[in-house]
Amino acid sequence: MTEDILMAFGMSLFAGLSTGIGSMIAFLCKHTNRKFLSVSLGFSAGVMIYVSLVEIFMEAQDSLVAQLGLKQGSWATVGAFFGGMLIIAVIDKLIPSNENPHEVKRVEEQSQDVKKTDKLMRMGLFTALAIAIHNFPEGLATFISALQQPNIAIPIVAAIAIHNIPEGIAVSVPIYQATGSKKKAFVYSFASGLAEPFGALVGWFLLKPFMNDLVFGMLFAGVAGIMVFISFDELLPAAHEYGEHHLAIYGLISGMIVMAVSLLLFL
Repeated sequence: MTEDILMAFGMSLFAGLSTGIGSMIAFLCKHTNRKFLSVSLGFSAGVMIYVSLVEIFMEAQDSLVAQLGLKQGSWATVGAFFGGMLIIAVIDKLIPSNENPHEVKRVEEQSQDVKKTDKLMRMGLFTALAIAIHNFPEGLATFISALQQPNIAIPIVAAIAIHNIPEGIAVSVPIYQATGSKKKAFVYSFASGLAEPFGALVGWFLLKPFMNDLVFGMLFAGVAGIMVFISFDELLPAAHEYGEHHLAIYGLISGMIVMAVSLLLFL
């Protein structure tokens, strides 16, 4: 059990700290590779939507039906699923759109903001805070998924890591332009990703005393809701904005296919 917890935490850590990759891309690239990012974000959405609706939701329902019976268990699954969506939606609502990491940003657009130097540092810091808040429930979602279903955790972690990369760009560029320090910009970007493993740890320690099949089922359904909301609210709009519509859809379908095949291989 200890090894499973460490593995789940390690996966959550990796997913969160991929914001640092975005930070490095911002320093090395003058222009965003829009086509690649569009396909990648679409791919991430495909992975998360498919695994949430086909695997995680059904696993949660099986667990809750076993505990509560068919009718109550099914209602509890649906309630927890939309409850997970509600959590992310409320977080989004509380964060101003200018600092919201769900708003699409490109390297070249961030660089153009240099002319607004008086607000750059504030923009970077608030974006880092917003990303940290968003990453907290994502960290718990990654952790619970890895703990409950290790065989599906790797594609989920990869999907979350990919969607954290543009967030790293959004933090590092304004801070770098405001301070002239790549080190400081990288540190802030890297630190914002730490909220993901931190969310995993806090969530686990808070819930551990109450953990049983019923709680796991509710959490798992909530995780499915969180991932579906992130996919529709963040990944797909960003994929469409970064590139052509068809590229985003091709990435989406490819992600679903890869996730479906990976699940079939573990039957």
